[in-house]
Amino acid sequence: METATNSMGPEAWPRTAIAEFPGRAMFTTFGVLNDDASEQGAVVSSTHIRSGRICTPPNDTAHRKSARPTRATLREDDLVVVLVRRTGDAAIVTAQHAGWTATRSVGIIRAAPHIVRWLQIWLQTPTAKAWIDEEVTAHVEPTLSLESLRHMPFPLPPADTIVKIHRVISLIEKKIALNRATALTTLELADAMHAEWSSGSAAWDRRSLGEVTRATSGKGSAKSLALRSEAPGIDRITPTDLFELSLPYVEKSRLCGPADAPGACPPGTLLLATRPAGAHIAVTHRPTSPIRGVLAVRPRDVMDSWWLLHELRSRSNTIVGAAQGQNAREISAAAFSRLSITWPDDGTRTRFHALTDPLHAMAMELVSEIRTLSELKDAVLRDISAKADLLPDSHSEPGSIHRR
Repeated sequence: METATNSMGPEAWPRTAIAEFPGRAMFTTFGVLNDDASEQGAVVSSTHIRSGRICTPPNDTAHRKSARPTRATLREDDLVVVLVRRTGDAAIVTAQHAGWTATRSVGIIRAAPHIVRWLQIWLQTPTAKAWIDEEVTAHVEPTLSLESLRHMPFPLPPADTIVKIHRVISLIEKKIALNRATALTTLELADAMHAEWSSGSAAWDRRSLGEVTRATSGKGSAKSLALRSEAPGIDRITPTDLFELSLPYVEKSRLCGPADAPGACPPGTLLLATRPAGAHIAVTHRPTSPIRGVLAVRPRDVMDSWWLLHELRSRSNTIVGAAQGQNAREISAAAFSRLSITWPDDGTRTRFHALTDPLHAMAMELVSEIRTLSELKDAVLRDISAKADLLPDSHSEPGSIHRR
C-alpha cells in the first residue's frame, strides 16, 4: 500500500480496511475465555477497557503471565477492542498487561505500531462510531463481530502524519489524566480532613438531615428530554449522570429541558442518587433540574455545604440502606430527612469550610480544565472525520468522491 509521506492533506489518505492488509502485516482475533474468568487474574475483559485504557483491579495473581501462550495472549502494543456492550472502546496494551489473556468480548488487532495508534484514534471519531452503531447486532446485548471490524473502512494517513496526530491526542489525554489524578488527590485530602475532625466528635450533636437540609425529589423522566447539543434549556440531571462522575462536581448535563422546568435548583445544590454499591453525591455548578431518582439537597446555610458533602460521602452505605426497592435505586426525601449525621457547632463548621473551600476550588478548576481539554480532543476527532468524509473511496471510480 503506497502513501504519500510529505503531505498533511486528506488527498494523501487512501481508504482501506483491516481485511485489505496482507496476512503478515495485520493479525486479528478475539479472546478465548469467558468474561467470568477475569476473577482468576491475568485476564483482560471488556469491562477493563474504558476511555482508552486497560484498568484492571489490584490482584494477587495479576503479575502472572499465561503459562501457555495462545492466540489470545496479549502482546505489548496490541490494540484491544470491546466487541460486546460498549462496542468500539479500544486501548493499546502496555508492558503491564503483556502476557495476559483476553476474553471473548475483546477483539485483538496486531499490526505496525503506527497503524495500531491510528486505529485507536480512528475508533473514537464520530464517523467510526456511527459506522459501528450501524453494524452492531443486539439479539441479547449490543455486539460487534470481529468480521465486521475487519471490514470497517478507515482512511490511512502517511506514517509521519499519524505520529503528529497521535502526539496531539496523547498530550491532551496525558493532561486530562494528570488533572484528574490531582483533583482526586485534592478531594481525598478534604475527605481525610473530615475523617480526622470527626474522630474527635464525641461532644458534637447528632442532627437529623431534615433539621439541617432541605431535600426534594426530582421529577419526570429522561424520555421526553432533548440532548444538550441539540437544544437550549436548563440542565436535567439523571442518576446515570451522577454514577459516571469520578469527581463530585456536575459540570454539564447530557440532557436538557425547558428553562422553566419545575424543580430547578440553584448552583451549589447537592444532588444524590443511590445504587447498591453506594450513594453518589455531587455539587452543581449552574442551575439544574433533577429527574426522578435524583434527590436535590440544600443546606440551611451555604457555609455548611462542604461539611454536609463530606458527611454524606462518609455515610454512603447508610444512605443506601434507606433507599427503596430491591436494588436500592431511589431514596425519598422523607427517608433521607430522617437519617442522622454528626453536626458540630457553628464555629467548627465555619473553620472546616474555610480550610476545605480552597481545596474544592482547586479541584473544580481542574475539572473545568478537563472539560476544555475534552472539547479540544473532540474537535480534533471531528476534524479527522470531516477530512475522511471527503476522501476518495478506494472502490469508486477514479476522481469520484465518497460521502456518507
